[in-house]
Amino acid sequence: MENVLDQLKEEIKIAFNELFNYECDIENISIDVTPKNFEGFYTLVIFPHLKSLKSKPEDAGDKIGKYLISNSTVVSDYNVVKGFLNLDLSDSYFKFLFNKMKKSKDWWKSQKKDNEVMVEFSSPNTNKPLHLGHLRNIFLGDSVSKIFEAYGYKAHKVQIINDRGIHICKSMVAWKNFSNGKTPESEKIKGDKFVGNYYVKFETENQKQIKKLIEEGYSEDDALKSTPLMKEAINLLQLWENKDDETIELWKKMNGWVYNGFESTYKSININFDKNYYESDTYLLGKKNVEKGLKNGLFYQKNDGSIWVDLIDEGLDNKILIRSDGTSVYITQDIGTAIKRFEDFPKIEKQIYTVGNEQDYHFKVLFKILDKLNYNWANKLQHLSYGMVDLPSGKMKSREGSVVDADELISSMINKAKVISDKLGKINDLLDSEKKQLYKTIALGALKYHILKVDPKKKILFNPEESIDFNGNTGPFIQYTYARIKSILDKNSNTTYEFDELKLAQKEKELIILLCEFRNILNSSVKKLNPSLIANHIYEVVKLYNSYYQTHTILGNKNINSFRVFLSEKVAIQIEKSMGLLGISVPNRM
Repeated sequence: MENVLDQLKEEIKIAFNELFNYECDIENISIDVTPKNFEGFYTLVIFPHLKSLKSKPEDAGDKIGKYLISNSTVVSDYNVVKGFLNLDLSDSYFKFLFNKMKKSKDWWKSQKKDNEVMVEFSSPNTNKPLHLGHLRNIFLGDSVSKIFEAYGYKAHKVQIINDRGIHICKSMVAWKNFSNGKTPESEKIKGDKFVGNYYVKFETENQKQIKKLIEEGYSEDDALKSTPLMKEAINLLQLWENKDDETIELWKKMNGWVYNGFESTYKSININFDKNYYESDTYLLGKKNVEKGLKNGLFYQKNDGSIWVDLIDEGLDNKILIRSDGTSVYITQDIGTAIKRFEDFPKIEKQIYTVGNEQDYHFKVLFKILDKLNYNWANKLQHLSYGMVDLPSGKMKSREGSVVDADELISSMINKAKVISDKLGKINDLLDSEKKQLYKTIALGALKYHILKVDPKKKILFNPEESIDFNGNTGPFIQYTYARIKSILDKNSNTTYEFDELKLAQKEKELIILLCEFRNILNSSVKKLNPSLIANHIYEVVKLYNSYYQTHTILGNKNINSFRVFLSEKVAIQIEKSMGLLGISVPNRM
């Protein structure tokens, strides 16, 4: 599709040169959407160019406007307000744009490229179930993958499952000490929740032991390291790294419970991965590279045997890579995982880590270490950093059990969708199975859109009631508009589209412009790793369409009918495609 802004800028650049002998880069030409209280579609801001134009702003605007009317394929009229040149666009240009839409089924999509990208997301720990914080990560990573695919890339969706380490050992110790042999089956509970309860149990009992040691005269720091439970967890980690049979057997059993739980949750939110990586498989490769770096003088060893990297000259700090007891830390396995991924997928030109902004420093260190290790793909690593999800009550904390469980949240959202849909009474004739699927579609649409419409860099204060409203900037509002358009299309399935002589209304022109802007929005979303640009763009399309629907007769005169039905169809396609890039389905009825 044509990019109207790019074409206007190119024509204005030529006008600058021919009228004023002024060479101007396109990047320096600023064009805004014309404010609603002025005539026109786009506005050229003249002020930044006055020194080069050597003319009064009104005179310069008038000359450029006249030139564009005579020479532009786009501009039909203009008006000047001080240093602002407001430009109107011709009917013939709109018809040209719309005819291109008519001819091309995938007018919204980019051409396929021979590029590959890898997006890591979710990456849970096997000591707790997925929660609301994970959902922002999952929805964001999944959407970015889909956006790259729409842009023409092959996207590999992967996760690293953090299945080893001290936090996993804490759950194992708690189960050994407090479970009396209970299992998820015996307690009739999902495996990830079952194991997560023992992680919380460890922290609860460990705090009691810390308090007791402090009362006995230990310092707080010594007490944290000296409780019987913590000592047992540390010992269990060493046994695991030494491949103790009994420890490995328990580890596999408890992780198996968790994987079953994860898989159930992923299925419920329509998420899948192309490949799973496991920390237990990659940490040894990380340790091997750390030891290699030590031999080459890239890292240093302290007297206690621990291995470190000095990044002070790079504006960072000293970072431990292997503990004094020989066990690895998070960054050790991250080193190994990155290396393994480029071995598995040598053609990827970008590896994107979807991880919260609390880990910004961690990834700066990781990327710098891999660069020091002379991996030539280190500059292809990118951290998609996002803000945390907070509740009105404050920050969520897994170890204290103060989190919003993903499964429970999804279930409550489905119930809310059921209550609202049943109250509206427009789906009474659907089968129960169809209603059940619709409730889920609305609920997931509400949840995903509520999270993805926010710029990833910003925090989210989660409000489930606000997210499932059928009005405003919400998923259900957009889904409802799609269902409304599908109803129109169903009533006009045999319409032939003849609209060459039709006079376009202002809102029709605005809708065409918005639809044509999508390719530009997609491009920006890829560059900025930001699905909120697509979410908020489709909301603007839907908001404008609803205003159009209220003020224009779509089912009427034959010419008006055919054109407006066709325009509605293109809006519906854009809704479906845009929401699809957010991982959201749109129902034919609501």
